[in-house]
Amino acid sequence: MTANRYQQHFTVSWDQLHRDVRALCHQLVERDFKGIVAITRGGLIPAALIARELNVRLIDTVCIKSYDHMDQGGLKVMKKVEHDGDGWLLIDDLVDTGKTARVVRDMLPKAHFVTIYAKPEGRPLVDQCLTEVAQDCWIQFPWDMGIAYVEPLVDQVRGSST
Repeated sequence: MTANRYQQHFTVSWDQLHRDVRALCHQLVERDFKGIVAITRGGLIPAALIARELNVRLIDTVCIKSYDHMDQGGLKVMKKVEHDGDGWLLIDDLVDTGKTARVVRDMLPKAHFVTIYAKPEGRPLVDQCLTEVAQDCWIQFPWDMGIAYVEPLVDQVRGSST
C-alpha cells in the first residue's frame, strides 16, 4: 500500500490527543487492569497517558514495524510478550487495515484491545475505539510533526516586500 491511497488528512495536535485519550479513559475507568501493553511506536504515548489516568504502573510493549512513513509494508515482529493478555489493556494509537491488529490479537487473545482512532477495515479487531475515521484518511500524529514559522497571510498572498 502506498501513500497515494490517502485522499484525506486529519492532523491531531498534542492537546487533541490528550483530550481524546482522557475521553477513552472515561470509558475504561471502571475496569481493573493488571497492566498495559503498548503497540510500538504509535501506542507508546497513549499508553503513558492512559497509565497515568487509570493509575496503572505496569507497562510492557509489543514491538512491530509495519510502516515506512505513509507506506505500509510487511510486518516485522521485533518483540513479543510472554502471556495471553488476560487482564491486560492493549493499546495502539490507530487500527488501520488490521494487519498489525490481527498479529497482536493472535499474540494476546485475552487482552482488552483499545485504540484512539479506527478505520473501517481494522475496527472489528478492537474492543473499543474513540474516533472512527475514513479508510482513505492519513492521520498526522503530533510526534511526527515539527513546529515551523508560517508567514503572515498578507505576505503569502502579496509576496514579501521588505
